[in-house]
Amino acid sequence: MNMESESLQSVFDGVFAGIGQVREAFTLQLTPREVGTITAVATGIATVSGLPGVGFDELVTFPGDVLGIAFNVDADEIGVVLLGEYWHLNAGDEVQRTGRVMDMAVGDGLLGRVIDPLGQPLDGNGPVASSRHLPVERPAAPIMDRAPVTVPLQTGIKVIDALIPVGRGQRELILGDRQTGKTAIAIDTILNQRGQNVVCVYCAIGQRASAVAKAVATLREKGAMDYTVVVVTEGNDPPGLMYISPYAATSIAESFMEAGRDVLIVYDDLTHHARAYRELSLLLRRPPGREAFPGDIFYIHSRLLERATHLRKGLGGGSLTALPIIETEAQDISAYIPTNLISITDGQIYLSPTLFELGALPAVDVGKSVSRVGGKAQRAAYRAVAGDLKLAYAQFEELETFSRFGARLDKDTRKIIEHGRRIRACLKQPEFDPVSVPAQIAVLLALTAELFDNVPLDQIKDAEHAVRDAVADIPEEVRKRLDTADKLSDEDRGTIIQIARKSLARFQPKPEAKAEPKPEAKPEPKAKPQAESKPEVHSGVKPNANPETEEKS
Repeated sequence: MNMESESLQSVFDGVFAGIGQVREAFTLQLTPREVGTITAVATGIATVSGLPGVGFDELVTFPGDVLGIAFNVDADEIGVVLLGEYWHLNAGDEVQRTGRVMDMAVGDGLLGRVIDPLGQPLDGNGPVASSRHLPVERPAAPIMDRAPVTVPLQTGIKVIDALIPVGRGQRELILGDRQTGKTAIAIDTILNQRGQNVVCVYCAIGQRASAVAKAVATLREKGAMDYTVVVVTEGNDPPGLMYISPYAATSIAESFMEAGRDVLIVYDDLTHHARAYRELSLLLRRPPGREAFPGDIFYIHSRLLERATHLRKGLGGGSLTALPIIETEAQDISAYIPTNLISITDGQIYLSPTLFELGALPAVDVGKSVSRVGGKAQRAAYRAVAGDLKLAYAQFEELETFSRFGARLDKDTRKIIEHGRRIRACLKQPEFDPVSVPAQIAVLLALTAELFDNVPLDQIKDAEHAVRDAVADIPEEVRKRLDTADKLSDEDRGTIIQIARKSLARFQPKPEAKAEPKPEAKPEPKAKPQAESKPEVHSGVKPNANPETEEKS
């Protein structure tokens, strides 16, 4: 018993000695933490006091894991933009600093996913797999890190690829009134990137949930979600989420660009983004300017779109192409936000409601649309036909307006109008039906060669499909040259035109139709001698004289 008690005592002594050493070595460390309190809550914002060290754009946390961004940093209080549901927040609730800015999960794990600007999944497929985060607000690449735009981004839409080309690394604005097909052009462009090694990011800002669901369903049905990330804010989301949405989507796109990949990003649309920023600014008591927008409304869009670029080869050679969308009111492209974005971007695609009502879809107004950068990136085969086509189409639009006044038109004018009508009919294109490069060039060459001019207007659609189907007969070597930057040789042009002429042979009018009016012209010479025989009795009188006047004289 004594042996056992002594051994137990030694164990206790050892344990207590160890505890004593740990207790002596332990020093209490105090971690300072700034805690503030809510003084007021409004629609999408909160006023907080008691955070003297908070920085601009710093992330703060509210009860219920609601995040906010410090937007107004004043001496006594800060104005915070809320990034979630805020109905449970009340004055007096605790607010804590995080010491970091807003960031976004990036990487290949986001491909095929539908997420919100906070990185939370919206598609019900579990959490997003990502091990890397990037700040939402990042500086644009400096000029020395950029390279010229030299590679085209094919949209699959004939009128855009031929007349308003877009290059990889360009910023091309899409603007027009409501329901004129702006989103359809963007979705068609995403669909056409299949197999082109281009990653797409579709950012829906303040859109109806049904419209977003329809767009996602279309992308999924066509197999485009394999290379697409969808960032969504719905119309009933807080304005803070709408405000950070395009910046978060751009950070996702930049991560792919910095990895050396080509990226396409669509902002649908920045009108809702500007309105959300206006709402936040007015609630935070920032002074309003033109159309009640704050003075830095231009800056929030310029710093966003400046992040779209083409990096030099030393940095991977990746590119980020931006297609921002803007909604105009009553075709007024000189309003505040549209003119801001027109001056920021490298060109615009204007959609006309008049053309939309006529059924000329896509309703692109070629006269008001321009691409300031993409022309140099356009394939040489397009450049060979685009100049003549654009000139002929512009002449047609002017003469068509003139002909509506009922004026008599000469033969050449009627020919220009008929040729222009066939250009317009061939440039029509249904939704979700992108056209390949060889098919586009074959149709455009047939147009410039006036092969469609003898085809009746009601058969133009079938005739165009016949030309597109005949592209399979073009030799493989010629088709490869169409995809390169080489100029279109006369031999290749002749080969394509010959194939197009064969495919259009069955649409040409039969020669018998031209021979029918010949018998009607025979009676005309018989009537002339009868008319000339009347003045025979008046000898020596001039042929143009009036017989009655001569008798009186």
